[in-house]
Amino acid sequence: MTVRPLRIACWNVEWFNALFDDTGQPLEDGEPAQRHGVTRAQQLDAIAIVMLALDADGIMVIEAPDTNGHRHSVTALERFAARHGLRTRRAVTGFRSETEQEISFLFDPDRLTARHDPQGQPQFDGTWRHDLNGDGIPEPIRPSKPPLELALQTRGQTLRLIGVHVKSKAPHGARTAAEATRIAIENRRKQLAECLWLRERVDLHLTRGDDLIVLGDFNDGPGLDEYEALFGHSGIEVVMGLGCGAACPPDRALFDPHAEMALKSRLQPTTARFWNPEGQRYFEALLDFIMVSPGLRARAPYWRIWHPLNDPKCWAIPELRDALLTASDHFPVTLDLPL
Repeated sequence: MTVRPLRIACWNVEWFNALFDDTGQPLEDGEPAQRHGVTRAQQLDAIAIVMLALDADGIMVIEAPDTNGHRHSVTALERFAARHGLRTRRAVTGFRSETEQEISFLFDPDRLTARHDPQGQPQFDGTWRHDLNGDGIPEPIRPSKPPLELALQTRGQTLRLIGVHVKSKAPHGARTAAEATRIAIENRRKQLAECLWLRERVDLHLTRGDDLIVLGDFNDGPGLDEYEALFGHSGIEVVMGLGCGAACPPDRALFDPHAEMALKSRLQPTTARFWNPEGQRYFEALLDFIMVSPGLRARAPYWRIWHPLNDPKCWAIPELRDALLTASDHFPVTLDLPL
């Protein structure tokens, strides 16, 4: 009998938090969603259609509903799952975000168990120090969205997952070109610092011999912007082990085929699609990744980007194609892992 691979997904769901009230009930109405040109009911339905189509055993939800004094990410996600009959009907979250965007994990309890299991020191809700500007003085780094560290148990095996939403490099709030450049460089330093901290945690797991998956929205990719030349490498390369002064040996490197393609070719896949009001057109970027440790790579997993305009199977199903375009400005990525 053929054993079904474990399917893990990651998906940044734009403004997911704005689709729930404080009791965690979905706001299924005709009011405008925060996503432009879409009602809350339309976006909720589209998200459900996509999650049903993914048929994943676990979904790392980036920009999941908020956890604060009035609401909880787990409650909202589990009520959403129950409302739409998702088999990923249990949720777990980690350290609270300073924003209205949590990193949470929806999973099928019949296929696996998942628990928040922070590792290393400092933990990701603490402060890490790194010299950002080369003056020899380490500066405090606190991620606005602490990575979610999970221990997964499935079929008698343990996997380590780290869900990630790395700081954006966009110069939000800039009023002049010079200010935009200054903010962008400052944000790039902070983005790289978060990736260096994450790489430190990756090294801890690889030293232990753990099977590790690092997944999420890195707001970065090889060759994505002009500041990469200034700093010598992208945050993605740092986390994978390819941007630390010298390439790590194969047994210390993480792998993602889409990142590999972007590093070696001008042709690259994309996982996000944004509207540019100045140019009155869409532009695309490769921002979302699922990286695996060498032992998992050796099992010949299969990666897929559910891009409705680039994946023929998504394009061939109008309901799924439309739902992917309605639900978010990012598209899901899945990993099918033979165990």
